[in-house]
Amino acid sequence: MIQKLTRWAKQLKRKVVILYFAYKDERTPWTAKILAICVVAYAFSPVDLIPDFIPVLGNLDDVILVPLGLQLF
Repeated sequence: MIQKLTRWAKQLKRKVVILYFAYKDERTPWTAKILAICVVAYAFSPVDLIPDFIPVLGNLDDVILVPLGLQLF
């Protein structure tokens, strides 16, 4: 189970980096660029909607919002 979650987290990290490169591509529409930069900024930002020191909810927002942003992109 832990290995599966670790693999999923690595894939998610890779997708966020790919999203950054899609943002840099000039063929990407500006609306998609705005969404891409918001997702990348939230993924790498130390500021969260729910602070990480709250036991379950702190990490749950990252687990839900980043994949949701990737799906919207």
